[in-house]
Amino acid sequence: MLHINDLTYRIEGRPLFEKATLAIYAGSKVGLVGRNGTGKSTLFRLIKGEISPDDGEINLRKNMRLGAVDQEVPSGPQSLIATVLAADTERADLLAEAETATDPLRIAYIHTRLGDIDAYSAEARAASILNGLGFDAEDQLKPCADFSGGWRMRVALAAMLFAQPDMLLLDEPTNYLDVEGAVWLEAHIRKYPGTALIVSHDRDFLNEAVTHIAHLREGRLYSYTGGYDAFERQLAEQNRLNMALMAKQEDERRHLEAFVTRFRYSASKAKQAQSRVKKLEKMQPVATIISDPIAPIVLEGPDRPLSPPIIRFNNVDLGYGELTVLRRIDQRIDEDDRIGLLGKNGEGKSTFAKAIMGEIDPLNDGHIKRHKKLRIGYFAQHQIDALNPVASAYDHIVELMPDATEAQRRARLAGFGLGVKNAETPAGDLSGGEKARLLFSLIGFHKPHLLVLDEPANHLDIDSRAELIKSLNAYEGAVLIISHDRNLLESVVDRLWLVNKGSVTSYDGSLEEYRIMQLEKDKTDKGSDEKSVNSRKQSRQDRAKALKSIAPFKKKADALEAKLDKAQIELALIDKALTVTDLFTKNPDEAVKLGQDRVRLEKMIEGLEADWLTALEAYERERDAADL
Repeated sequence: MLHINDLTYRIEGRPLFEKATLAIYAGSKVGLVGRNGTGKSTLFRLIKGEISPDDGEINLRKNMRLGAVDQEVPSGPQSLIATVLAADTERADLLAEAETATDPLRIAYIHTRLGDIDAYSAEARAASILNGLGFDAEDQLKPCADFSGGWRMRVALAAMLFAQPDMLLLDEPTNYLDVEGAVWLEAHIRKYPGTALIVSHDRDFLNEAVTHIAHLREGRLYSYTGGYDAFERQLAEQNRLNMALMAKQEDERRHLEAFVTRFRYSASKAKQAQSRVKKLEKMQPVATIISDPIAPIVLEGPDRPLSPPIIRFNNVDLGYGELTVLRRIDQRIDEDDRIGLLGKNGEGKSTFAKAIMGEIDPLNDGHIKRHKKLRIGYFAQHQIDALNPVASAYDHIVELMPDATEAQRRARLAGFGLGVKNAETPAGDLSGGEKARLLFSLIGFHKPHLLVLDEPANHLDIDSRAELIKSLNAYEGAVLIISHDRNLLESVVDRLWLVNKGSVTSYDGSLEEYRIMQLEKDKTDKGSDEKSVNSRKQSRQDRAKALKSIAPFKKKADALEAKLDKAQIELALIDKALTVTDLFTKNPDEAVKLGQDRVRLEKMIEGLEADWLTALEAYERERDAADL
């Protein structure tokens, strides 16, 4: 489907890719991961042919249709449903021709072809995709111009999915989605008939949606089987084995150096000592996977906690002018609360956050009581956009610390990963992740009692998200988070509130239960049959029975995945051993054996991967049939 061979690409002389190689096979779903700035978006541009490599090649299957969401999102008077339907250009052209065609044979061909491409159910399919991405039936008839940029990005995504290209290229597709949309998308991608290459930093999405991980590091591409958790396990095991090999090599090096030191000047041992010197010079170091340190995100809590509650909503209606979005809110936030706010975009999560910040007042006679000493740190996309684009990160800190020394200001920035190089860069030229780190530095400066975070992880890579989780767990204050990143929510919050149908209520289930609920709701919205249950007990029994029925399929898939992981690690070790200088001249028998073992392992991996994909498809088919 897609083969990248010895790809080399440089930006201003700096190599971004250095002989990178990757193969993506038909039907696979590949998550492309790596630190911000390593070149993931550039790789997409290379695949689409927008730029050319300096060396190497990218081979796509002949006549393959690529699908990617353009930066220019739909914004005209056309309705959402019409915009999505227009994305299938073959259908649109055939329907237009059917209106004017007169030749009976041509008319017959047109209607046969329309049937082949399932054109007559197209409107239902388009509506289903739009519904999954958060647009109800009424929304679908509205013009694109009625919606904000974030919602129009969803329309563009819906149009691409509807067109069903042979290969999807998705760059951070969940950034404009809520939890509900992300859950729908991961299920849709998993069942998508084509191939997908997806850049994402959403750990749960990568675990649920993809079959492989492509890790971009140090200019190379490395392929791993399974989701993100499986990739991390393989990476850790590979590094552990490499470290063991390195320790063994260092032990040998010490013995050689000791012999040389002892006998260098001995007449009887001079030749042996010299041979060991040559061996030391030719000894290749074992390549370990370098873990670049992640700059911290230091969020200091208040010096003293406030008496609870720090915020109290009493019978509050919220909205704008004549429009009431939320009604009769009765909630409180205490000084040590960790709250995750769930609910579809447009239901009122941001409205509720603005009320906490004091940006909007109650519409009725209800009231919001805040502790008089309360300090709040607010992180939201519009806060990032409000950064002065011509002022540097250092300039922003000067405003907060006018009496501090330059060293103190720079230490503050360094504590958030903004060192000498990017501290002087205008905010408008910083990357999304660097802007996010600058905003974290600004909102945490006054040691707030409460952090209100609206999609705080959107611009952070997976490692930086882990650092944010670590920081929030160490932060001694209250936290309220709106995020589609379930891993972030699961790692930080201990309470869930649901914004739904004009209310803000406590949700007693887990995030996994909420995910399952959304998938079941999606099936209901599509009109699929659901098993009726008489009680919670009966439902649990049905679920337990279903899980038991699919357990053998899961066990088989897991066992094959484990064998595949082990074989790939063995192959990596053989490849490393084959790079030893003069191996074929000094130890030809060992070289031949390693080569034979490599061929055997490659064939084994190919067979295991095919068996694993078949077993995985069988497991997912049984899981879907069991409504799990």
